[in-house]
This record gives sequence, structure tokens and C-alpha cells, in this order.
Amino acid sequence: AVFNNAGVALSSSVLKAEPADDEWLHNINFHGVVNGTRAFLPILVEQDSGVIVNTSSVFGLAGMPFQSAYCAAKFAVRGFTDSLRQELRGTGVSAVNIHPGGIRTNIARNGRMREDPEGRDRSPDEIAASFDTIAVTAPDKAARVIHEGVERGKVRILVGPDAYVFDVLARVAPTHYYDVMERFVTKLRSRS
Repeated sequence: AVFNNAGVALSSSVLKAEPADDEWLHNINFHGVVNGTRAFLPILVEQDSGVIVNTSSVFGLAGMPFQSAYCAAKFAVRGFTDSLRQELRGTGVSAVNIHPGGIRTNIARNGRMREDPEGRDRSPDEIAASFDTIAVTAPDKAARVIHEGVERGKVRILVGPDAYVFDVLARVAPTHYYDVMERFVTKLRSRS
């Protein structure tokens, strides 16, 4: 199995985005996955067994404000992996999309942000702390869910309860999911 788990964060409005920041994120979050896949896929195809596991995100299921570059890259990972899965039909190799929700990592703390995209004058540390209040899944739990899903032959793995919420809302309310998510996030933060 090859696990391509590239991910950095960037918070910005589309209006104020810096193209260099978007390029930095896309080079890691999308092209890192593509390059990892292309590096190992010939080996897996030659041996006619194995699995390519690519990490998208819940932000590859639904677009979120101030996350346009991140969403674009993670939607691209999703499309790339879905296309690869179809190309691999009839071989012993499979392709899996991972859609984690909020995992308690340092992705928000280490991300790029030139200013508070919501205009609330929060510092990067305050924004990272806000993310921490809604990141409900521990990294070791996420790893277990992913490995168990791969072992069971799943091709789409949702990680964390929030991932299931994103998935359902994006399907049943494709143009209004953010209204519901905003209330959900407010409720989560009030519990912290």
C-alpha cells in the first residue's frame, strides 16, 4: 500500500488571495499526491497487487468559505483518485479516497494566513485554537479507521463523525449545506 497524505493549510478569501500561496498549497496538497502516485503506481501495476491511498478531505466533499485553495486541491485529489480507480479496473491494484474531518494535528497552526479572513482581527494562534475546538478525532484513531477501511477493501473512507455530517449535508443540501454546518460548528465550539 502507498499512502499519499500531503496536506498544508491556507486561510484566505478569494478576493485577497495571494497566487503564490495558492501555488504553494496546490504543489503540496495536489501535486504531492499525484507525484507519489506516479512514483509507485508502476511497481504496483507490475506486481498486479496493491493499493494507492490518497488523502482528500471533507473539504473535498463540500466547499467552505476562506478555504478555496484548500478545497480546490482536495476536490482535485478526489477527482484524480476516482479517475485512477476507473483506470485500474481489471487489475489487482485499487485506489482509495480518504476524507478526514477535523483531526487533532498541527495543520491549522502551521498553515499560512496573512490576515484573519473573516475580518475579526484574530491572530493565527487564535484561529488555530478555534480549529482545535472542532477537531474531534485523534490522529491514532484516524489511522486505525483508515487502515481498517483499506483492509476491508473500501474505496471511500470517511474519518470522524464530522466527516459523516459533511458527506450527508453535501448530498441532501448541495446548495445550502453551509447554513447547517455553521450551526453545527457553533454548537461544537460552545461545548468546548
